[in-house]
Amino acid sequence: MSQETIKVKLIKSLIGTRQDHRATVKGLGLRRLNSVSELEDTSAVRGMISKISYLVKVIE
Repeated sequence: MSQETIKVKLIKSLIGTRQDHRATVKGLGLRRLNSVSELEDTSAVRGMISKISYLVKVIE
């Protein structure tokens, strides 16, 4: 039984964004522009992605 995963890519700079949004990006494991993180597809991760949807893109 394999766990469903989701890939997220940081597509916009964090300069000028809110501090809590920067913390959310860090919590998703994203570091610099165009970095990709593969995460478990849970409702918590989905919520974090929707919070910073203007900064990230879901790939695959």
